[in-house]
Amino acid sequence: MIANPFDKDKRINELEQLVIGLQSMVMELVAINKSLTERLAKYENPKNSRNSSLPPSKDENRPLKTKSLREVSGKKPGGQPGHEGKTLEMVEFPDEIIVHNPLFCKHCGLDVSQFPAELVEKRQIVEIPPIKPKYIEHQVFKRICSCGHTISGSFPQEVTSGISYGKSVECISSYFHARHFLPFARMQEMFNDVFSLPISEGGIHQVLQRATLKAQPAYDLIHDRIQQATVVGSDETGTRIGKKKGWFWTWQNETLTYIVASMNRGTQTISEHFKDGFPKSVLVHDCWKSHFEPIALTHQICIAHLLRELNHLDESYDSAWPMLFKEILCDAIHLKRRLLPKDYNTPNAERTELIRRLLDSLESPINPEHKELVSFHRRMIKYQHFVFTFLFNPEVPPDNNGSERAIRNIKVKHKISGYFRSHNGASQFAILRSVLDTALKNEQNIFSAFSQIIVIP
Repeated sequence: MIANPFDKDKRINELEQLVIGLQSMVMELVAINKSLTERLAKYENPKNSRNSSLPPSKDENRPLKTKSLREVSGKKPGGQPGHEGKTLEMVEFPDEIIVHNPLFCKHCGLDVSQFPAELVEKRQIVEIPPIKPKYIEHQVFKRICSCGHTISGSFPQEVTSGISYGKSVECISSYFHARHFLPFARMQEMFNDVFSLPISEGGIHQVLQRATLKAQPAYDLIHDRIQQATVVGSDETGTRIGKKKGWFWTWQNETLTYIVASMNRGTQTISEHFKDGFPKSVLVHDCWKSHFEPIALTHQICIAHLLRELNHLDESYDSAWPMLFKEILCDAIHLKRRLLPKDYNTPNAERTELIRRLLDSLESPINPEHKELVSFHRRMIKYQHFVFTFLFNPEVPPDNNGSERAIRNIKVKHKISGYFRSHNGASQFAILRSVLDTALKNEQNIFSAFSQIIVIP
């Protein structure tokens, strides 16, 4: 309430207090409005797999196709010119021939079976014969030498009990488990109904355990070759192992895939498997801090991750900086496609200009109220030397998509089979999947690869 209007000093004092109170209220309302505006922006432009590092499994709603990072190629849908097609072809020597000869004339009814026949046309049908298990019995005999000594035969190393499942069952189980992600119950159904082989879920578990032990040497060899590779991509994804949060890590390149199951997302997992780091390798990854910890020749941060983040920042803030930075990255990718092997070790004007544009953009001021944009800007300043590594090495890709593909199968398995009940089961899957993915990258038949690897040590 305002004081006596004839007391000017008191009136001025109270009016000043009223103004101060109103100013405080206005500032509070401005802060609330800013908070609500940011929340509304996040609601209208939520993070998803196309504008951030979130996997597709985290998408609450399917993002618009127009937000894809892929550029229009101008090519028509379907197979492209020069694409090698596959079609079902007839074989020269079929397993069975069924002859269809006319016996009577359809016009006069005369018996024509004695007349010579001429082949007019032939057609073939491909069938899979009924599959039945093959039981092989091993018998051990003994003989008595003339000297009186008794000599006995011996069972092969793989024949360890009265009856057991053989190598083919181990290969098929590994194939169904690591390639098609079949749950044990459906795998059991497959063996019973298609292969006429009775087997329990516990039996499948034991078969996979034996197969994993036999695949261990190949898994260790993949590890050693990854350690010596010149380019290594790395990534990790969350999972549930038992009742706890777990992680699957991968280290891979164009020909090798090494996957491990871990209960830790930090440097502990890296130290356990690669204690010496990657002193000969360019390490390709996102900006997760653990990937910067091991020793490496240098790093390449994933441009695809950055582009997705820039999409989100452009949608969230009224700033031209995200699109300017995105343009620099896209120009660098286009330059990469045009570079020849001889261009990487010689001066290149376009590359020099891109570096200048990158440094200029990092020196540009950012509105401090745009918190996520400020955080991204600071991160780029910190890792600026690892943005364009791919423009100086022909073997280094601009993205880490290979690593994402290597562990995407974990999410597929979750959708089909559910989570892993134990760390041992997760590790078995990691070993078998590493061998399988490596075979795929080297264009090998997966089942044949398992057949060669799953042998008695």
